[in-house]
Amino acid sequence: MRNLGKADVAIIGGSGLETLLEGTEQIRVGTPYGLPPPISIGEVGGKSVAFLPRHSVHHSIPPHKVNYRANIYALFEIDVKRIVATNAVGAVNVDFKPGDLVVPHDLVDFTKFRQPTFYDDAPVTHVDMSQPFCPEVRALLIKTMKKRNVRVWDKAVLVCTEGPRFETPAEIEMFRRLGCDLVGMTAAPEAVLARELEMCYATVCFVSNMAAGIQQQLTAHEVAEVAKEKIPVIQQILRETIEHLPQSRQCPCAHALKNARFEVK
Repeated sequence: MRNLGKADVAIIGGSGLETLLEGTEQIRVGTPYGLPPPISIGEVGGKSVAFLPRHSVHHSIPPHKVNYRANIYALFEIDVKRIVATNAVGAVNVDFKPGDLVVPHDLVDFTKFRQPTFYDDAPVTHVDMSQPFCPEVRALLIKTMKKRNVRVWDKAVLVCTEGPRFETPAEIEMFRRLGCDLVGMTAAPEAVLARELEMCYATVCFVSNMAAGIQQQLTAHEVAEVAKEKIPVIQQILRETIEHLPQSRQCPCAHALKNARFEVK
């Protein structure tokens, strides 16, 4: 039986994903950084799981206005150790197609105005981002998809832009030359903030469109339509992945603050 208001694992994503939880309760968690959206807590495979709607309950918060620090800190406050996120992305790499699922391995941050850290004061803290996404959770997500014969790209560089506008063709061409495969608006600073609190973070991306310049026009409607189509598949992947997460963590995320602080003696 789970402790009320506590969770082992969290899912961050869009509406529709919360239905995979059993026996849910909804809580509000105050943080020093503001009030995040309501968090639903239920069970998946005997584990206590929280669902946080990144853009709020009715998708009312645009990506550049999401309070990423409040969201991540609220999950930290309820004892979450692992986060599995979902992101709608555009394909920069022309080998990727709308409807494809991708588990990225690296991240480029092109956001401009977001609060990127919890550590604005001493001691100065530099977390290692050599593996921006938890290798342990990534491996399990990929294994789950392959086991279910779901086509998955198991390696990709995801670039995060400020939004809310879509990118220009010239920007996409720049990202392509830099080696980026996907473009989205929500993975940063989300992944960094999770690492700063020693929480595991990995994401399942679904390609909703080809990026600007590769297809003629981009619309929010097509993003929503692909999301609706992919939710049942993503729900099953998340459910099985969470069920098989090991009790202990054998990944660098769990000790991210070890030797990260610059302390003058």
